[in-house]
Amino acid sequence: MSAWPEPFSFGALPLPDGRTRFRLWAPTAAPGLALVIEGRAPIALHPDAQGYAQVDVDCGAGTRYRYRLGDGTLVPDPASRLQQDDVHGASIVTGADAYPWRHPGWRGRPWEETVLYEVHAGLAGGYAGLRQRLPALAELGVTLLELMPLADFPGPRNWGYDGVLPYAPDTAYGSPDDLKALIDSAHGLGMGVMLDVVYNHFGPDGNFLASYAAPFFRDDIQTPWGAAIDFRQAAVRRYFAENALHWLGEYRFDGLRLDAVHAIAGHGWLEELAQHVRGQLPGRHVHLVLENDDNRASLLQAGYDAQWNDDAHHVLHHLLTGESQGYYADYAAQPSEALARCLEQGWLYQGQPSAHRGGRPRGEPSAHLPPTAFVLFLQNHDQTGNRAHGDRLTRLVPSADRLRAAVALQLLSPQIPLIFMGEEIGSESPFLYFTSHTDPALAQAVREGRRREFSSFAEFSGPDAATLPDPDDPATYARSQPWTTEQDDDAKTWLTYYRALLHLRQRALAPRLRGAASLGALALGERGVHARWRLGDGAVLTLYANLGAAPEPLPSSLAPTGDFSDLLFESLPGARAALATGSVCGDSAVYLLEDAA
Repeated sequence: MSAWPEPFSFGALPLPDGRTRFRLWAPTAAPGLALVIEGRAPIALHPDAQGYAQVDVDCGAGTRYRYRLGDGTLVPDPASRLQQDDVHGASIVTGADAYPWRHPGWRGRPWEETVLYEVHAGLAGGYAGLRQRLPALAELGVTLLELMPLADFPGPRNWGYDGVLPYAPDTAYGSPDDLKALIDSAHGLGMGVMLDVVYNHFGPDGNFLASYAAPFFRDDIQTPWGAAIDFRQAAVRRYFAENALHWLGEYRFDGLRLDAVHAIAGHGWLEELAQHVRGQLPGRHVHLVLENDDNRASLLQAGYDAQWNDDAHHVLHHLLTGESQGYYADYAAQPSEALARCLEQGWLYQGQPSAHRGGRPRGEPSAHLPPTAFVLFLQNHDQTGNRAHGDRLTRLVPSADRLRAAVALQLLSPQIPLIFMGEEIGSESPFLYFTSHTDPALAQAVREGRRREFSSFAEFSGPDAATLPDPDDPATYARSQPWTTEQDDDAKTWLTYYRALLHLRQRALAPRLRGAASLGALALGERGVHARWRLGDGAVLTLYANLGAAPEPLPSSLAPTGDFSDLLFESLPGARAALATGSVCGDSAVYLLEDAA
């Protein structure tokens, strides 16, 4: 399968005659630019008027090479498909895809069937270790595995968002064929695989683009992680468009989750990317999902399937934990009304000012979008790992019944559910921020940055300040393993609960989601909500939820009718009886499904 119907614009492309074409965009390279192949004399390169330097060399797969800049610095290929020794090592020419795919006819699954499972490949034991977990995940009800970023990063431990070589899967997790075997095995189990990609910045260690391709970055805009990428440049747009197709074609990923696109200036390129990808891969279910703090509903009508629903997470987190610091402050006032709005319309912020963001307006109207345009989660790598101690909800929520109710609300909602690795067994292991920078100065800078980030928190100030976990300490990484207690009785109880909900979702809800639309939602007191949706076949799904401890009276106009024969799920024994007597139990969620007349 070819990812692109024409030669790549970047990288090392094996040619049919046995030679390899090396192509580098280096519009601001100083004189002396050269291709350095191990064991051979350097080959001088001269960029053309568009900034591209190209040469065809008699060499094949396995060739080690670098580029030498005018000052003598040796740098990897920014479109390297494989690295020999991490991000500062030689790049390796890879041949045409020779992996013996066992399921070449796989075309993916419709988005409405999606149950996402976000996982860090390293913590799962690399590609091979994660592959061993696939049958259990498929049996649980997961339909789409989401891998945190794999682009080559410095050292063996990283979240993945410090990647600097977007085309090269990091070999800390295994070989390219190991990655393909993981994806191939998932397809054999009826499960797709999505990749988290970072197109908004490069990591701080191992990125040399500015030394020879200064226009790759803007000098007038910064992101929280460094210089902004300049998508006004045709070569830059092409670099990332080809990258998307590299993962979707060469590796047969089923979709991409685009990290923090609010850090990409302007959204024109995002629309261009979606159109281009879908035009190149007809006949496949390719899923494109955004993380976008700007809540741009227009992008979800321009080729993107869905966006991570941070608004719904934030209000649910406040309801579960009572936390109201930081961005949770925007969700602490009238939280039941906020939750009702998220269930009915997708986002809370649809253009109104956000106090946490300095009063600036945020978002676009989203009520016209289908519920499947929103990915609903209780935890993910950001919301857990960006806490000082990586606390999971099992440590933060005072009532296990309340957490179970929130899980029921999430997994049977018409929005698309995302499970963060370990949630399905009630893991209490933290998910911490971890790195493995080889530069001691950079490692120290990261430590100091984390201290500054949490300096306003009382527990990290004063003479008795708590100690932040050291991101570069291997023990920090080891503590983040989420499956250490998976054989415990409590873990098995959680797993049984998740499995029952997800099997119910696939049987009763997923087949009806195409064409689903909200019928409205209302707050019930301070912590309750009532919501209804008409599903694609005309059936009506109704939610009664109360994330507070006290029973919440139910207006007679909202009381269910009939004998409850259509009860889908009740999170606690007694919830059915409470509805019959006119109230919603504390810490409970009940869904009813009424077939179309």
